[in-house]
Amino acid sequence: MNPETTPSAAAAPQAGEPRMPASGLRRKDLVGIAELTVEEIALILDTAAAMKEISSRPIKKVPALRGKTVVNLFFEASTRTRTSFEIAEKRLSADTLNIAASTSSVVKGETLADTVHNIEAMSPDLLVVRHSSSGACHFLSRICRAGVINAGDGMHEHPTQALLDAFTIRERKGRIAGLKVAICGDLLHSRVLRSNVQLLTRMGADVWLCGPPTLMPVGFERTGAHVTSSIDEAVEGADAVMMLRIQLERMLGGYFPTLREYFNVFGMTPARVRRARPDVLVMHPGPMNRGVEIDSELADGPSSVILDQVANGVAVRMAVLYLLSGGADHEAVA
Repeated sequence: MNPETTPSAAAAPQAGEPRMPASGLRRKDLVGIAELTVEEIALILDTAAAMKEISSRPIKKVPALRGKTVVNLFFEASTRTRTSFEIAEKRLSADTLNIAASTSSVVKGETLADTVHNIEAMSPDLLVVRHSSSGACHFLSRICRAGVINAGDGMHEHPTQALLDAFTIRERKGRIAGLKVAICGDLLHSRVLRSNVQLLTRMGADVWLCGPPTLMPVGFERTGAHVTSSIDEAVEGADAVMMLRIQLERMLGGYFPTLREYFNVFGMTPARVRRARPDVLVMHPGPMNRGVEIDSELADGPSSVILDQVANGVAVRMAVLYLLSGGADHEAVA
């Protein structure tokens, strides 16, 4: 099977309706990329394409998740992920509740398990969770009846970010298989990296990883990705270049001399990006540190798809919410 071909489970759409799958993902949680099959990844990306059309309508709302309750439980700061999940939920007509750690009983010493069990007592259907501890979402998926969506757990994974990155690449390039994708920056602390490497390599991309040796995770060669400390080598002939933020808040020691020196050696500049293909996509999951990992001229230039990633995040998260809720098993998108 072509890795980018969706299983033929989609029901024929009626006039004016986007093409949607006849059933959802046969699982209650999305906590990591490894659990997804290639066919399920393709199903999510194809469903996101239909969901994106909804966001272009004058009235950006469909009744697909009417009567469903989604709780967004964020124990870490977030702008793009939290906002796009909330918008996605509202566009699908779900009832949403946002809980931040600073306004929850966690500040009084309540455990994560107790917090979630109390929320579950109110019968939500899905929990969208971001937490600073790696593996927190896997733990919750084992003790919760409600579905759990990982919105980022520590330095472990960020599956919906990888899905929206893949969607953006496929939307612009028409495919993922055979493309060279360079991921550069703070690899050690990046959950975005871990999810993207799993997804992109499984979908047939030629993935290159680049960063300082002090910020290079051990053993990533076993994932099928190429590892180098030469940014020129990583960018050479690349179809997409994804820059990752230096996560100073997770660094307990000195990983490089200064931010200026880091930019001089590993920052993405117009001169460096010219080594890539002329139609290269410049990507960043955000938030950006301009002048540290990426030059503003590139971030705002014609090759940049950074804002496309943000827009596509809504469509991809709509798709994930819809499919985990059973897709058209519940209610058609009209």
